[in-house]
Amino acid sequence: MEISTTRFGMLSVDVDDLLHFPRGVIGFEECRHWVLLADGNSSAVGWLQSAERPAVALAVVSPRRFANDYRIRLGQSQMAPLALSPPDRLFALCVVSRKEGRYTMNLRAPILINLDRRLGCQVITSDDQPVQMDLVPPVAQLRKSA
Repeated sequence: MEISTTRFGMLSVDVDDLLHFPRGVIGFEECRHWVLLADGNSSAVGWLQSAERPAVALAVVSPRRFANDYRIRLGQSQMAPLALSPPDRLFALCVVSRKEGRYTMNLRAPILINLDRRLGCQVITSDDQPVQMDLVPPVAQLRKSA
């Protein structure tokens, strides 16, 4: 299928590569289908591109790349949209923000993806995680992308 994007132009995407977010993501609840794209300038950054809205692409990173001890604590109801069952693989991403020259990631609201079922959701964790954790290093790599 073809996806029109503002950032990446026209993309040819296999339907099997689409991720379904039954509840959307925070701020984009109407966007239910997304594709995860690699960034050509930085292996640290990926892009979660909406299949429905060309202008909506979220810079994302793996939280473990920047916070080794990061753990997500969730209730069963928060995990329900992912339909997890063994041996499904779960992948966590955090949204990157840029404000006043700083790059941060939101550890409080990770995006979780069931890689086997292609289901995703964004959750608010029940523990005390920072909403804005500075991303250092490699800020230079992030500047090229985000």
